[in-house]
Amino acid sequence: MDFQLTEEQEMIRKMSREFSDEVIAPRAKEMEETGEPPYDIISKMAELGLMGIPFPEEYGGSGGDWVSQLLCTEEISRGDVTLGTLLDVTTGIVCQELYVFGTEEQKRQWMVPLAQGKEIGAFGLTEPNAGSDAGATQTTAVLEGDTWVVNGTKQFISNMGYKNSSLVIITARCPQFKREDGKGVINTFVVPKGTSGFTIGMHWDKMGLSSYPTNELVFQDCRIPRDYLLGRDGRGFAQHLQVLETGRIFIGAIAVGLAQACFDASLAYAKQRYQFGQPIYSFQAVSFKLADMAMN
Repeated sequence: MDFQLTEEQEMIRKMSREFSDEVIAPRAKEMEETGEPPYDIISKMAELGLMGIPFPEEYGGSGGDWVSQLLCTEEISRGDVTLGTLLDVTTGIVCQELYVFGTEEQKRQWMVPLAQGKEIGAFGLTEPNAGSDAGATQTTAVLEGDTWVVNGTKQFISNMGYKNSSLVIITARCPQFKREDGKGVINTFVVPKGTSGFTIGMHWDKMGLSSYPTNELVFQDCRIPRDYLLGRDGRGFAQHLQVLETGRIFIGAIAVGLAQACFDASLAYAKQRYQFGQPIYSFQAVSFKLADMAMN
């Protein structure tokens, strides 16, 4: 198998690396200290087309591939992890779920501005009593005529606290219906920001990623049209699990970018720190640690 990157992939990696070094990294400390999302940097990422690389141009993307998007995410995360995580959720999960399971109308209405980077999307799975055990979802959606009535709470939801967040994709249990095997039905829905009955609740302060908003989402008799159902009726749980696989690959790219940043900082310090008349990287104990970091 040929693991050589294509010319286009190398170009995207180089562009993302330069953007990360010149624009993101110099602001990382400021973002962490103030907790303010860097809207100007996000806008520049959108202008460069970094938010929808693998999706067709007709849906707001750049017509590239997933390797290019992951290389971009890795380099962006090297400058600041919060922006890599933004890509993970909006591009890797929300856009992907709309692209794979959305109708043509849903893609054009909701996916295009997300892939273009004009808007930000959120993914609402975790609840007070459901997270890794996604099947324990307690949020409900009851069909009344042509309207779904949603009630419940999601917590630790990222991306919805941005001022240009536009929607959240959620899972909800539909107690009126049963699958053929007798099990309960879990569906996936799109809930636009500003929908009556949908409130963005408390903001969680974290030990890191302080400029990355994480909020509670509350649905109280939140009414959405019947056609806001995303994907096949009764397949919401399976759909979420499928797109989470893409999100986990993004997390791998984010981790590699963060590890590279740690190595770069360690090597730079080892070169400028002198002991006994020489830089400490020349000592075997230090150089072996750096070599292990580089290999891992």
